Order: sequence, then C-alpha cells, then structure tokens
Amino acid sequence: MQKEITNPGELLDEKGNLAQRGWMKDVLLRYDRTRIRAPRFAIKEWDYYCILGGNAGIALTIADNGYLGLGSVTLFDFSEPREWTKSIMKPFPLGKMKLPPTSHAGDVHFEHKDMRLSFEKNGTERRLSLSIKNFHDNKWVEGSLVLQQPDALDTMAIATPFQKDRRFYYNQKINCMAASGEVHFGERVFRFGKGPAFGVLDWGRGVWTYENTWYWGSASGLVDGASFGFNIGHGFGDTSAATENMLFYKGQAHKLEEVTFHLPEKGFMTPWRFSSSDGRFEMKFEPLLDRASDSNFQIIRSNQHQVFGLYSGKAVLNSGKVIVLDKFLGFAEKVMNRW
Repeated sequence: MQKEITNPGELLDEKGNLAQRGWMKDVLLRYDRTRIRAPRFAIKEWDYYCILGGNAGIALTIADNGYLGLGSVTLFDFSEPREWTKSIMKPFPLGKMKLPPTSHAGDVHFEHKDMRLSFEKNGTERRLSLSIKNFHDNKWVEGSLVLQQPDALDTMAIATPFQKDRRFYYNQKINCMAASGEVHFGERVFRFGKGPAFGVLDWGRGVWTYENTWYWGSASGLVDGASFGFNIGHGFGDTSAATENMLFYKGQAHKLEEVTFHLPEKGFMTPWRFSSSDGRFEMKFEPLLDRASDSNFQIIRSNQHQVFGLYSGKAVLNSGKVIVLDKFLGFAEKVMNRW
C-alpha cells in the first residue's frame, strides 16, 4: 500500500498522534511543536545536507535533538579516498535552536566559538555557509555553497508513525539540487559546479522510539544530460501506509514500493545489492569510503556506517522507461541509535 497525501492539513491531532499517514511530493502537513505530547528532550529536529560532485563531497548537519544540539561538517576526497569530520555538541538546547517548522522558508544557524554554520533559504536558492577553526591539523575550513531548488522540483515527504503512541517521523528528502561554490581547507580547495554537482536535503522533525535502526540510500546526478536521482530506505517506523522509496527524473517523482538492502556478509566495504518488490529498482553498489562512527555511552549510543560509492543497475519510471546507471555516485547507510 502506498497512500499519497495530496491536501494540506495538520500533521498531529489534539492527542499528539499523526492526523494522517502516508507519502507526499512536498511537506503538505503543518508541523506544530505545541501539538507534540512528549517531553521537550524527546523532540528531534534536524537539517542535513550532502553535496557530491566529481571526487569531492561535503556533508553538513544542524540538529536540535532535545537534550543534545549538534553542528557537524564532513569533507570527502574520493580520489584518495579520505574524509575529515568535526562535530560540536551543545547540551540541552530543548528547542532553543529554533529550527523552522517547514522546509519552505526560514534559516538555520549554529553558533560556537569554533564553528559557524548557516543554512539560508531565499526563493529557489539554498545558501550554505561555514567557518570552522582547527578543523584538522590546526587548519581552518571556510566556504559558501548554493543549491538550486526550482519550484517545480518534486520531493519525497513522509509522515510515519511508530508502534508507540505519540511517536512519529516527519521527513522530507529533496534530491537533484544543482550545487555550486567552494570550500577551502588549508591549501585544499573543494570546488562544486565546474562539473555536475548535486545536493540532497534530509529535513526531519519528530519524536522517536528509544532504540531504532534504519537504512537509507540516496544519489543525484545526470543521465544522458537529464537530472536523475533516488531516495531509498526502510526500517524506520511503521511504513505500512507508505515507504520513502522514490525516483526523480527531470524534476518529477516516480513512487516505488519496498526496497531491500542486501548488505554484504564480508563487511561494509564489499559490494552491496538492492532490489525492489515491484522489480523497478535493481542496483549493485561498489563502496569507495565508509564514514563509520560508534559513539557508545551505554544508555546513549549511535553506531553509523554511511558508505559512499558507485551505483550500477536499472530503475524503471512510472511510464516504463528504463534508466540505466553506470558508476553513479551516491551513498547508502545503516544507522543504529539508542537515544
């Protein structure tokens, strides 16, 4: 079952449960923190961007996860391959970071003596700015990036409940945003936009269960000169009403059913495979780099494997048109959280 929500409305009812569940091509449901019936420390809000182009990549996060605020930046050089990350945490923001209730408007900022991040929305542009002291080996990182989000660009949005009452996941993925700009890291310069470069936004708001594991994959680029991307995932919440699996071709969405992640038995850096229940997504995935971390504080734990690599295979649009991918840069991940 893939229930599409097509009309605007409230996300939560008066009891704090989802008023509707299903998928959308945009965030049609109004997120209102005052309707949440859970402690402030349990509310999780985040904006995550990942931009890939050529051999370069960057990921940026601003999150207010109730009892923990986060600003984080990772730079990738896939020619080596290598990654550099700096994350700064703030205790108990409890909503004070004021992340906007919609992705359509509003700016997001993270301020610290060693890190400044800014995500600004202006019309069809998203401007990302960063300045970080002592990023690695006492070197600074500074840069500015622009993502283009045309008004006609379809997205993937989903309202998903958990089995426990008043727990929900409201999420949007915006693929295929053309990216441009530069990031300076010491003597290195990461340039985006000289060749094809695209970004994805993972926008999320919700109240989760304590322990959960999810699988997520994403890629955006050009196929025969036309924009193409996809979002795949499973394992997070009750997806009986809808999955988050979707193709994007020339700005239009094409909904998929279930997608299975066939993880390799010999480790995350060996080839993966993906298949869909409707036969419309069949991919192999050749890993280049595993951005792995395991923060274990017993009660709180986050074990992450975000693997960047190359997709090869086929995807079938609603019309039956087959899109063939050959070494298409993207990522796939398995994340386990207890928090």
